[in-house]
Amino acid sequence: MRDFYKIFKNKKVLITGHTGFKGSWLTFWLLQLNARICGVSKDIPTKPSLFEALSLRKNIIDKRIDIRDLAKLKKTINNFKPDFLFHLAAQPLVKKSYDDPVNTFTSNAIGTCNVLESVKFLKKRCNVVIITSDKSYKNLEILRGYRETDLLGGFDPYSASKGCAEFIIQSYVKSFYKNKKNLRLGVARAGNVIGGGDWSDYRVIPDCLKSWSKNKTVTIRSPNSTRPWQHVLEVLKGYLILAKNLKNNKNNHGEVFNFGPKNFQNKRVIDVLNEMYEFLPNFKWNINTNKKFRESKLLKLNSTKAKKKLNWTNKLSFNETIKMTAEWYRMYYKKKNMVNFTSKQIQEFERKL
Repeated sequence: MRDFYKIFKNKKVLITGHTGFKGSWLTFWLLQLNARICGVSKDIPTKPSLFEALSLRKNIIDKRIDIRDLAKLKKTINNFKPDFLFHLAAQPLVKKSYDDPVNTFTSNAIGTCNVLESVKFLKKRCNVVIITSDKSYKNLEILRGYRETDLLGGFDPYSASKGCAEFIIQSYVKSFYKNKKNLRLGVARAGNVIGGGDWSDYRVIPDCLKSWSKNKTVTIRSPNSTRPWQHVLEVLKGYLILAKNLKNNKNNHGEVFNFGPKNFQNKRVIDVLNEMYEFLPNFKWNINTNKKFRESKLLKLNSTKAKKKLNWTNKLSFNETIKMTAEWYRMYYKKKNMVNFTSKQIQEFERKL
């Protein structure tokens, strides 16, 4: 996308959580746009790893820092002096939040606070995009889809931690960033993001692909739960557009934006499985609904604001989203060159923009 190239070429971009699924895709795409990147993550969260599959370490400044360490984080951000900062680092799993709530709250709430506190001391101009979650909303299972002004909160520790982060963000915007002309900040909430290279535990697509790669049957716990599925590139496009908009338009400083699929693309888990079956030979599943932790049955985002103010909209159909995801994993398990294949997927996606 020519517009992105103009904005990010030779710019210094700091990404927290750059070794994760979304962070690795974002890092790779920005490298394609000739950005100069510093990544901050405490570790490589999965094995296999998209970060390693794309050989990202050799092309960036790669820092191993826990975002809960304010002193190290502050030093790194202020030494690098980024033009753009994307904050993705988090404990992202609902199931894990029940197993380790303290780590979830400190990573997602205090970690976000530390990023905001560190950025506060920058002297140069910086555009900051903080990524939270669709699960920031209080779970009322609204059919119209959550709007940015709806109630925040959550029953499970993960959702509650993201709600906490949202309150911290707005406090910093109003208390410290309001009159700082060199800083502009936007918040992004996205739905269920899928795509090649996610090997996280307790997620439908990764669980399916890990089982498929071993010719095993995957167990599904919530076949009728509805989620706002969308390809990772659709969401990252939203983050990049928001960053560009912050650079060019001061009016959206402090604003929150939903990035979710079109209404007809909110699909049940069973719909995803049936679509995956079309692209993966010998894909098998069974259903066991005896889950031991609470999950939302319906998650749906209203993205009208992003469409009107940022001119953002989804370009991929549900079929294209599942196909791109399945093809990425097929190529990976065939031991193809994933740098070339991932670059090809980005180029094909950019032609749709």
